[in-house]
Amino acid sequence: QVQLAESGGGSVAAGGSLRLSCRASGLTASNKCLAWFRLSSTNPREGVAAADPFGRGPYYHKSVEGRFTISLDNTKNTVFLQMLDLKPEDSGMYYCAAQISYSCGAWALYKYWGQGTQVTVSS
Repeated sequence: QVQLAESGGGSVAAGGSLRLSCRASGLTASNKCLAWFRLSSTNPREGVAAADPFGRGPYYHKSVEGRFTISLDNTKNTVFLQMLDLKPEDSGMYYCAAQISYSCGAWALYKYWGQGTQVTVSS
């Protein structure tokens, strides 16, 4: 059974930073991808960042390029999202997601989801 456990959300002022973590368990395939999505009151769920252990990524939503960094600790099956210079429009529920393929940038293929962690950025 695949389980994704997120942590690290919170409330910060604009310009602040947060680091999200997600530990994956139950994923034994070697070709697994881990990513972060977010859902807000103004936008449907969207892919924010995807790690790519196969060397072709990572992949980022255009709105976070240069501010967010995704990293992967394969030994611990953990993915991190470092978020800098946060903006109010970054607010939302952030979900860790996983899929089994070599196409880590294919947002539509993610089918395993965590419970989410809330990020709130005040202006």
